[in-house]
Amino acid sequence: MPVGTLGTVKGVEIEQLRQTGAEMILGNTYHLSLRPGEEVVRDLGGLHQFTGWTGPILTDSGGFQVFSLGRHYANGTPNNNVRVNEDGVVFRSHIDGRKLFLSPEKSLEIQHMLGSDIAMVLDHVVALPNSRDMIEEAMLRSVRWAIRSLEAARRQCLTESPSNAAQSQKVFAIVQGGLDANLRRQCAEALTEWDFPGYAIGGLSVGETPQEMYDCIDQTVPFLPQNKPRYLMGVGTPQDIVNAIARGIDMFDCVMPTRNGRNAQAFTDFGTLRLRNAKYQRDEKPLDETCPCPACKRSRGYIRHLFMAGEMLGPILLTIHNLTYYQRLVARARQAIETGRFAEFKSEFEQTYTASG
Repeated sequence: MPVGTLGTVKGVEIEQLRQTGAEMILGNTYHLSLRPGEEVVRDLGGLHQFTGWTGPILTDSGGFQVFSLGRHYANGTPNNNVRVNEDGVVFRSHIDGRKLFLSPEKSLEIQHMLGSDIAMVLDHVVALPNSRDMIEEAMLRSVRWAIRSLEAARRQCLTESPSNAAQSQKVFAIVQGGLDANLRRQCAEALTEWDFPGYAIGGLSVGETPQEMYDCIDQTVPFLPQNKPRYLMGVGTPQDIVNAIARGIDMFDCVMPTRNGRNAQAFTDFGTLRLRNAKYQRDEKPLDETCPCPACKRSRGYIRHLFMAGEMLGPILLTIHNLTYYQRLVARARQAIETGRFAEFKSEFEQTYTASG
């Protein structure tokens, strides 16, 4: 899922986004609630009409942003007013310092007003590394909050007409527990008892090594239903995605394709091209000869020129290219699974991919 935090994937118009092969996008409850406000989005027809995106939309609960952005104001001043209790979390807006309260029920209410297709439960996110006691406390609270979120969604469903209820939001749970295999298993087993439509693995891609992340996936996926979507949140590099698919993950989101694109980095099967490097100044080759995106109809030298000249077309083209690359990568993985040759696909990918090019 391309990340469209504020209702837009930065620098990419909706039709261009469709042409990358994207089928679902992600929006963020925290940011959209602050700007323009969930009531505004609702009054303008919900996220689909508001943005023009006709495919599915997933909204994150805002929990991660509360515990990351909520710790600092817009001017960078530390904000030490994040307070968590069983009811929810009290924090201050990183934009203007307003005191805000977010509970599991409130997060689902906001997401219902936004009109997304998949809503994530509010979870208690803690920094890693941390004490086992703190990680366990946050994990158990995340389970209780997930149950409250599901119950709130079911109450909302009962108030809707039968036709709307059949198409109501699907609520995904989030498995927490740090890098502790026993806590991950305990969380997964507790959540699966409630038969959520989908399950996410959260709390990763926060500084752990790739192998630690892979081990955590290995320790979690076996305890999640095989007939429900399994979503790895906030991950990651092309290597991470291929390795996670091999471990049973179905869904991903990550800012890397767009953020790296804005910083002159292009993903290819042969590694990341860092186009500010002088060696690309007279490079006539496209980024990727097999890629159909608009950026690959130009030379590497031209795209480098756009960045060196400060032209906005450079970040736009690389963003489109990176999104196209990620979509083609997972499409190839799907095809390999369907034809029974995923192991061969993974081996070929690992033989050619390098961290930088």
